[in-house]
Amino acid sequence: MKKFLVFLWIILYITGCSTRYENESYVLEPSHKYSKNTQKPYMIDGKIYYPKQRVPIGYTQRGIASWYGPNFHGKKTSNGEIYNMYAFTAAHKTLPMNTIVKVTNLRNHKSVIVRINDRGPFVADRIIDLSYAAGKKIGLNVSGTAPVKLEVVGFNGKDYVSGYKIQTGAFLRKWGAKKTAKKYKKFGYNTEIAKIDGFYKVFITGFKTYNEAKRFELSHHIAGFIVGD
Repeated sequence: MKKFLVFLWIILYITGCSTRYENESYVLEPSHKYSKNTQKPYMIDGKIYYPKQRVPIGYTQRGIASWYGPNFHGKKTSNGEIYNMYAFTAAHKTLPMNTIVKVTNLRNHKSVIVRINDRGPFVADRIIDLSYAAGKKIGLNVSGTAPVKLEVVGFNGKDYVSGYKIQTGAFLRKWGAKKTAKKYKKFGYNTEIAKIDGFYKVFITGFKTYNEAKRFELSHHIAGFIVGD
């Protein structure tokens, strides 16, 4: 009985740690200054890749996204950081390290913002490898891969999107969307309704930072997701 209680405590402790990491706001700031060597050409399986020295805000790319997790957790990324599968980071073959990228799943239109701190994925049709937490945010933990759109929104830990909003629901009938929008107006933020793919989607708008939106989402137990405005 005593051994069983100890085992149960260990399981609860590990589960609690995982939940804590996933609920924490992601960190855009790099943990240290990366080496300039990460911007030099490199070869993988006989193919040479040329990292971009700079890209403009608004630069976009479309392709397939995947995610990577437990097998790499705790190991070094290409820029020397320790990979944390619960942080909102990603691997890209050529974008400059610490580029801030908005990734939108083109199947379900969920978005997540990540910081590039690794190289890959080295699979022909894939353009980005998201951390477990970031991939889960847009549904990759279910599908494994998905077509996505990437958009560069910032650099070196600074996010240049104009603001953030939280999608709180999607309705077939507009009256349902209006009812939900009215519910959240009392908290001091604006709401908007947009018809997307046949659904009336409700957004709480006016958040200046991702962290502000995340705190609001957690404090009000909103089962939604955050997107750049």
